[in-house]
Amino acid sequence: MTTLDTRRPARLRPGGVSAAFVGLELRRMLRNRRTLVFTLVMPTLFFTIFGLQSDFRTQAFGSGNVTAYVMVSMAVYGAMLATTSGGAMVAVERAHGWSRQLRLTPLRPAAYIATKMIVAMTLGLVSVTAVFVTGGLVGSRLPVAAWVACFVLAWLGSLVFAAFGLFVGYLLPSENVMQIVGPLLAALAFGGGLFTPLHGWFATVSKVFPTYGIATLARLPFADASGVSIALALLNILVWTGVFAGGAAMLFRRDTAR
Repeated sequence: MTTLDTRRPARLRPGGVSAAFVGLELRRMLRNRRTLVFTLVMPTLFFTIFGLQSDFRTQAFGSGNVTAYVMVSMAVYGAMLATTSGGAMVAVERAHGWSRQLRLTPLRPAAYIATKMIVAMTLGLVSVTAVFVTGGLVGSRLPVAAWVACFVLAWLGSLVFAAFGLFVGYLLPSENVMQIVGPLLAALAFGGGLFTPLHGWFATVSKVFPTYGIATLARLPFADASGVSIALALLNILVWTGVFAGGAAMLFRRDTAR
């Protein structure tokens, strides 16, 4: 006698973001050793190398110390790397045909993009947490409110680079995407004043880099900043997020139209 299996298979909600799909994507990313090095090891290592030099722990910067300044900068840089690499994985999926397989399911394009953004921001959260925990252990000094505000701003500001990762993931071939994105992010971080304070004409030019907005806002809770600088930082983030998200949506439609 045959027994019928009455259990219903897990179904994907038509067009919606599935928690199971998000979990699957996160496990795939965390199994990638290169991703773990980019999100956890490298930003924390850079912070311990540059943030613990000489008397940085006793030298004041704003309402904190220089070690805290380096910690926030490296947390932003780590979030940039994590969110960009999370979005750029679409290049590899396109090459392997995974994107075409997903288009045979009820998953809508908007839900696919939203899932990628959620995974990228989760990786960014892990990276920022790793740097801040290390900073708290080795002597970063900030007011309590600044600790919380810097953490939130460093993480949420990286949304612009989650969109950037998707944009380059659809723009570049898979075999070249990480080789190009890694040095490009380092150049953008330097050009936007993330690694070191800029002066003169270079400080003026740096305001157009997509890293300027997130660097300025993340330091705002403990550093002096004018209303003009804050407005420019917000405008910078809004404009670049719109450019990258719009570009990713356009390239996605072109890719799915084939």
